[in-house]
Amino acid sequence: MDVHQRTARFQLERLSSASEPTRIEALCELRLMSKYDPDSRSIIAEAGAVPHLTEILYSSSPLAQENAVATLLNVSISNRKIIMSTRGLLDALSHVLCHPTATPVSIQTAAATLYSLLIEEENRPIIGSKLDIVESLITITRDTTSPATIKETLKALFAISLYPLNRSAMVELGAVPTLFSLIVRDGQIGLVEDATAVIAQVAGCSESGDAFRKVSGLTVLMDLLDPSTASSVRVRENTVSALLNLVQCGGEKSVSEVKEMSVGALDGIRDVAESGSAKAKSKGTALLKVLSGEDRDKASKDPRFDYNLDR
Repeated sequence: MDVHQRTARFQLERLSSASEPTRIEALCELRLMSKYDPDSRSIIAEAGAVPHLTEILYSSSPLAQENAVATLLNVSISNRKIIMSTRGLLDALSHVLCHPTATPVSIQTAAATLYSLLIEEENRPIIGSKLDIVESLITITRDTTSPATIKETLKALFAISLYPLNRSAMVELGAVPTLFSLIVRDGQIGLVEDATAVIAQVAGCSESGDAFRKVSGLTVLMDLLDPSTASSVRVRENTVSALLNLVQCGGEKSVSEVKEMSVGALDGIRDVAESGSAKAKSKGTALLKVLSGEDRDKASKDPRFDYNLDR
């Protein structure tokens, strides 16, 4: 047994101490190990720390909770299968997200941990089926004022929405008004980019038409394509992707509405079709074909839009 294994096992034993200061000290040590020594992450996981860390997420001690969830985040980078197979792990993360006494740091880190787990495609239907988690992420996005926390919740929501069957639930839980409200009220380019990336995915379900209609979503999207709004390239590409998904999945009424409202946004769509990334060009071209009355079955059937999954 090398020094890293001995250290991990020693700290794990200290987590069971009757002394609160000793448990906190052990948590801090595990957090630092997992942060600065990538090799220690698997050692910590294989030593059996994850169930203990999961239990500590229910702790009434903010310091204990913050260190436990941060260690789980670090360990998840290279041990997602062990994390996901831990009984009660998702329930514990949900507890942190929705519990009124959880600190902003714990909430932000819990969202980041979910995002880390969602990088694995096989985890998306599992996490997406936990409606309490999805609802909590949407609520935090709507109610918090912390840009850093919103960014983490948006990244988690985006990854959840990459699994098509999760999108309807996201719509039903109020994702659409939350995302459009964020765009309207927040001028930070990064958050608008992230919000439109999620919107582009959520548009890819049959419920999207009515949901967008209720919040005048098409008006917002067309404004984002207007040169006077100075939207970033990524925002405009996401917007085109959203419009394409909407005409493909939102029903004939959505097709008619997009055609009618896009007259003033055609230059923006053409710009994406001509100057965007390779995938954005394809989507822009497909959208223009739909708007010009060509067979919309020729449009791309892959609603997924690129999003940087690297932290």
